[in-house]
Amino acid sequence: MAQLARARTSVLELAYENSGPVDALPVVLLHGYPYDVRAFDEVVPVVNGAGYRTIVPYLRGYGPTRFLAPDIPRSGEQAALGQDLLDLLDALQLRHAVLAGFDWGGRAACVVAAVWPERVRGLVSCTGYQIQDIAIAKKPADPEQERRFWYQHYFQSERGRDGLAEMRRTWTTALEFVVTNLGI
Repeated sequence: MAQLARARTSVLELAYENSGPVDALPVVLLHGYPYDVRAFDEVVPVVNGAGYRTIVPYLRGYGPTRFLAPDIPRSGEQAALGQDLLDLLDALQLRHAVLAGFDWGGRAACVVAAVWPERVRGLVSCTGYQIQDIAIAKKPADPEQERRFWYQHYFQSERGRDGLAEMRRTWTTALEFVVTNLGI
């Protein structure tokens, strides 16, 4: 059974679920938007059953994870997410771990694997949020590719934020349908 624990970094009090043998190789499972640690409820028993420890953190902005001060920038930049993960590994005194994630969690895992490869025993990353080339991010893509990014623009508007706040489950279900059935 997973136990909720907390690790303090210079920026966050990171909440995470911890289970499996404490002295085993840790597997850090990192969720994406708009999910949380519950996304791994069916994965954790399998990984623990294979003899590994699992650490499933609530990323910044999720669940009981909290910023330590009100003046700390609330950023979802890939550098911040990667630093949060590295800080968690340091706070837990983990020299290395297997990192697995999707969406924002996958991006955090990729950042740590790319910048601090000696800390990573393995990497599993899913979906399109890997490390972004910021220098070319402002260049428009071809229209077919841009069509796939519509939701990013919607959620950056007040209307989109309000819609997500009021209808989070409906939006999640709709986005899952679009991705699954339309190949976006």
